[in-house]
Amino acid sequence: MQAKITSVLAEKKVIVRDTPRPVTPFGGLAIFVEFLNRIGLRQDLEESMPVEYNSPNAIPPVHTLMAFMFSVLAGARRFAHANLIRADLALHAMLGIERFPNDDTIRNLFRRFRMGECERLFSPLWSSMLSRLPCRPDGYTLDLDSTVFERYGQRQEGALKGYNPRKPGRVSHHPLLAVLAEVNFILHGWLRSGNCSSARGVKEFLSEALAMLPGGLMVNLVWADSGFFDQSLFSFLEDRGLNYQIVARMTGRVKDAVWGINENNWRPLDENYSVGELRLKLHGWDRERRFIFVRELVREGKEAVGRKLLHVPGYTFRAIVTNTSMPPEEVWRTYNGRADMENRISELKSDLEADGFCMRQFHSTEAAFRSILLLFNLLGEFQRAAGIQTWHRPDTLRTKVFLCGAILGHSGRKAILHMSLAWGGIKSRIHLLERILGGENATSPKLAFG
Repeated sequence: MQAKITSVLAEKKVIVRDTPRPVTPFGGLAIFVEFLNRIGLRQDLEESMPVEYNSPNAIPPVHTLMAFMFSVLAGARRFAHANLIRADLALHAMLGIERFPNDDTIRNLFRRFRMGECERLFSPLWSSMLSRLPCRPDGYTLDLDSTVFERYGQRQEGALKGYNPRKPGRVSHHPLLAVLAEVNFILHGWLRSGNCSSARGVKEFLSEALAMLPGGLMVNLVWADSGFFDQSLFSFLEDRGLNYQIVARMTGRVKDAVWGINENNWRPLDENYSVGELRLKLHGWDRERRFIFVRELVREGKEAVGRKLLHVPGYTFRAIVTNTSMPPEEVWRTYNGRADMENRISELKSDLEADGFCMRQFHSTEAAFRSILLLFNLLGEFQRAAGIQTWHRPDTLRTKVFLCGAILGHSGRKAILHMSLAWGGIKSRIHLLERILGGENATSPKLAFG
């Protein structure tokens, strides 16, 4: 069957025909599929999968979970969008899936998850991934943060009113995340009720996160924003010998301390920035702690970060509480590297739609959430293994590497994927495949630890 159309600009006839050959827009995913084979992901999933089906006609749960992750990787933003690649037979062949699950099958898998099932599936997978991270003699920096997942529609468990700067009053979940900053690896993630404060449960969360680290990997510094400015957290970190740099809340006592710093005690860094320090013991604290203050001159046309004080016009102020012995300017410069954490959260929410897969049951939603965290870490490990020199967010990988028109063919019993040269073909991706097949744990300059 065929039809004719006329091109818009050239006014030429174009014949439109059917083809019986499977076609995919994601031929470049073949590189990622081979990477998953090299790290043995299927075997790991089969060993730790807590869900079993009795029906011989049921799609295996590992196949369903992989179908979900590849749907997200292809751009699905809701469970219903998994059907977008249900007709992509070429991609099914790459995955080895004969029957691709629909969105109801994916939901039914996650409905079987409770807290125990989540732990039995994901804990071994994280242990496997952590064992492949490069060792860093000086240790890793652990970045703590939380975010808001807005919820709509049916009433979801744990979706409650709480802190929501974009849509006050909207019910939400409030996940907590811990990221190893040097490798952009999500060490741990909790899905929490929307009425939780940032620091609620953080000590238990950190205890779990630190317990996950294998021998040879250690954390030497913890970063967090002012939502985690809490005496009990400081004591927790100090008792475990962990260094920290945490933004201080500008309470009345802290503001008074800034006002009391003599002008001679401010150390200028340039014409706009100065740093100073004090030791303070706030109300309810068991000891004094070191505060680093950053003073920034307010300039026209430049939005200054920090708080303005009525007693000190013309400046904004920020404060960082720390137990390190670094000079004040080094503390400030080091903590500035934490701005990258916002990019990780943006990638999870914008590129992988971590907040888009929600079900009525809390632990079912958590299972989907942690599956996306798993996918995020796999993409990071893929970049290190393939020798990609700069960090690419998932959307960039999707566009530059995975998106490539391809046709599935056969030669005898062998399947052949014909990748389009117009999209760069295998030629532009062969160096990535060779690095993966070579088994090198390549690191970018950022990750080249000495």
